[in-house]
Amino acid sequence: MKFSDLKSANRTLWALGFIKIPLIFYCRPKIKEISDDKCIIRIPCKRRVKNHVNAMYIGALTIGADLAAGILAMRHIEKTGKKIVLIFKDMKADYLKLVEGDAFFICKDGAKIRDAVTLAAETGERQNIPVNIEVTVPSHLGDEPAAQYTLTLSIKDKSES
Repeated sequence: MKFSDLKSANRTLWALGFIKIPLIFYCRPKIKEISDDKCIIRIPCKRRVKNHVNAMYIGALTIGADLAAGILAMRHIEKTGKKIVLIFKDMKADYLKLVEGDAFFICKDGAKIRDAVTLAAETGERQNIPVNIEVTVPSHLGDEPAAQYTLTLSIKDKSES
């Protein structure tokens, strides 16, 4: 997997969705920005992700939140060269507005994720950290958040097991 630059990261995301997790592929997400500190994912608000009130379905919103934090974690894991596995342990979501346009999922917890990945690589012990994701819909709401997620990222080095 490659998450070092935007083009490689999007190819990896496409392959991950196509081969391993078809629900991701179905939503057609795209990484708009990726760095060590931040990841922004866009999911277009098209027919396949809309609900009965013409807003983005809760499942598609959850996929976007999962990806924003997960891709950022995978970027840091890739740099360790170890077989670190990530899962999400729990989730808290606040839905503030209807998402009636393309949704942008923003995770700015890169430093916190990097520190947890480093600690997991050094100690071999499971690390659980809360990661925040904000959802915006620039076409309808500007910078006002439409939803806010807190996911608990759980990571562990499986290299030795």
